[in-house]
Amino acid sequence: MPRYLPEPSSSSASSRIGILLINMGTPDAPTASAVCRYLTEFLSDPRIIEMPRWLWKPILHGIILRTRPAKSAEKYRQIWTNEGSPLLVHTQAQRDMLQGYLGEALKKEGLSTNRVIVEMGMRYGHPSVAHSIEALRQQGCTSLLVLPLYPQYAASTTGSSFDAVATCLQRRRFVPELRMIGSYAEHPAYIKALKERVQKYWQHEGFTEHLLMSFHGAPEKTREDGDPYYDECCRTAQSLATQLGLKKENWTLSFQSRFGRAQWLQPYTFDVLAALGKKKLRRIHVICPGFASDCLETIEEIGIGGKDVFQKAGGGEFCLIPCLNDFPPWISAMVDILMPELRGILKPQAAPPPAEIKRVF
Repeated sequence: MPRYLPEPSSSSASSRIGILLINMGTPDAPTASAVCRYLTEFLSDPRIIEMPRWLWKPILHGIILRTRPAKSAEKYRQIWTNEGSPLLVHTQAQRDMLQGYLGEALKKEGLSTNRVIVEMGMRYGHPSVAHSIEALRQQGCTSLLVLPLYPQYAASTTGSSFDAVATCLQRRRFVPELRMIGSYAEHPAYIKALKERVQKYWQHEGFTEHLLMSFHGAPEKTREDGDPYYDECCRTAQSLATQLGLKKENWTLSFQSRFGRAQWLQPYTFDVLAALGKKKLRRIHVICPGFASDCLETIEEIGIGGKDVFQKAGGGEFCLIPCLNDFPPWISAMVDILMPELRGILKPQAAPPPAEIKRVF
């Protein structure tokens, strides 16, 4: 096998720009075997589990992969749709809509619309990042702009996505010009999309006594080691609360999806829901701002499990606000996030005229 893969003949002539949306991933089916394959890839990533491999592998293969797939498969069955996994369906919709929205934005600026191609890939599962980059390469893309669908940077998400892209490009003879959006936790367009998502929900379902903003958790040690994720989640939550005009006592930030026995970022979502339930709140709304698409962690963990915790503790009505998904303001926000980078590729600054060279003898 050659060390470097041959390039398609059209690549040098087309000079197209590939935009790659990267999401976390999903099993191919709500079955124990499919979940096992997915978890094997996911939990083998050292960005996800920061333990020595010699210590982690026996735990993963000897305990977790023997017990967890069947339990997780049952949860996936509760959220699976006729079209497939919600996360995959929503990410595909985002890709298709973004292609159209970007075309309109480029047209308004007098830029070529057929030079930009949008693809989506999953960090774990299918379609893989490598598969999607290859699809862009075959269509003549010589520049690559990556947008991880994680607004808040974390080594386990955005960092891991960069690893996947870099690993793929290691075997390319021609390495494309590469740009990657690292974080947009406070980007005005992203916060605006969240605000409009909440407000639209309130228009249909009424206001709430309390808004809980639940972000995916991470080990506390990652924060101690310098990961900016916790601080970026706090800034997102505060920005959204400010835009919604919420008083401090009317909203809470929390972290979900704790795994293992180590201390994770706090407060924990289920602890907060239990405390709010004990206060006999008549109604709460929950939104998950760190998830661009609804998935197992939002629909099942929060929508089913979180509701159960809140109501068993004495709470009343529990409402889960959908993620941004294919919400048009979110697609517009992605355009706003991407356009500055696209302009830099499509309209490179002209090189200054060469200075006069004087010969000295």
